[in-house]
Amino acid sequence: MSLVVAGKALWVILVVTWYVLRIPFARRSKRTKISRDSKGVAERSRLAVSTAGLGILPFIYVATGWPRFATYQPEPILFSLGVLAAVGAIVLFRLTHKALGKMWSVSLQLREGHRLVTSGVYRTLRHPMYSAFWLMALAQALLLSNWVAGPAGLVGFGLLFALRIGPEERMMEEAFGDEYRAYRDRSWRIIPYIY
Repeated sequence: MSLVVAGKALWVILVVTWYVLRIPFARRSKRTKISRDSKGVAERSRLAVSTAGLGILPFIYVATGWPRFATYQPEPILFSLGVLAAVGAIVLFRLTHKALGKMWSVSLQLREGHRLVTSGVYRTLRHPMYSAFWLMALAQALLLSNWVAGPAGLVGFGLLFALRIGPEERMMEEAFGDEYRAYRDRSWRIIPYIY
């Protein structure tokens, strides 16, 4: 099996695993009413761009090979780094869902009785879910040897992150006040000891 085919297969496994891990948490969180919802047009647009980069464009490439002109022969070392990034993304994604429990939401929402989660993986990182998505986007770029489909996740999710992180942190500060400010001061956004 060529590395091009293996990369496509591993990307499919990554995406399927990602969604299978999310199913029980999505079901559980739906049972808890939403007390604050910021899912307006801007949020839907950000999610659409991210979905295009992390889902639609790579799926088209994996299913059809399009755009063929942008396909290249992968380097084994970069492919290996892509596998490591995929494993890291899945592990971190699982840990974030486990820590959040019924507080989890796909969008900018707070649930009834929402509490600020600062334990588990959230002890060090305020946004480990975003860290997991960055790892997923990096894995996609390294596993899919196509100059369009590969980096599409970095671009799509990068736009969502850049446009969403500020509103999300403001929402958390409004909801939790001094508790959130103290947490923000002792934690990192997405990369421990760096950012």
